[in-house]
Amino acid sequence: MKKKQPNIFNRLTKVDRRELDNVFHEAHETIFTDFDCLSCGNCCKSIPPVVRNADIRRISASLRMKPSDFAERYTRMDEDDEMVMNTSPCPFLQPDNTCRIYDHRPLACSEYPHTDRTRMYQILQLTEKNNEICPAVNEIMKLVEKAFPAPVPKNY
Repeated sequence: MKKKQPNIFNRLTKVDRRELDNVFHEAHETIFTDFDCLSCGNCCKSIPPVVRNADIRRISASLRMKPSDFAERYTRMDEDDEMVMNTSPCPFLQPDNTCRIYDHRPLACSEYPHTDRTRMYQILQLTEKNNEICPAVNEIMKLVEKAFPAPVPKNY
């Protein structure tokens, strides 16, 4: 009977943290050299981003709204007790996948898909979720998996 290999995300919890960051950052740079996010838009169509108070102030000012009015109209508390956009797709997503508030968008949006962050070991669960949504993360994970291949099982 074959023993099931742990998935890549479980294996990554056991690698050197600095090496993990380096591999992710290199893969991120490689993929985003050519990747066109506007051809996809899955993140804006399916993930309500976390919206911080600073985001609310900045976005509401750009829309000439009171922060409280913006929060009431566009945000909600999620199951993790975080303020997020209240609809998916994002209410600011345009038909051509551009963002109506791009220059003022939430930090979570500007940092997405988070594969160039330091301490990647802390967000492996988030990266696993993003891998299911974002084709760029999927391509990044292919490069990461090449760098940290599954051990070859021993035959007895």
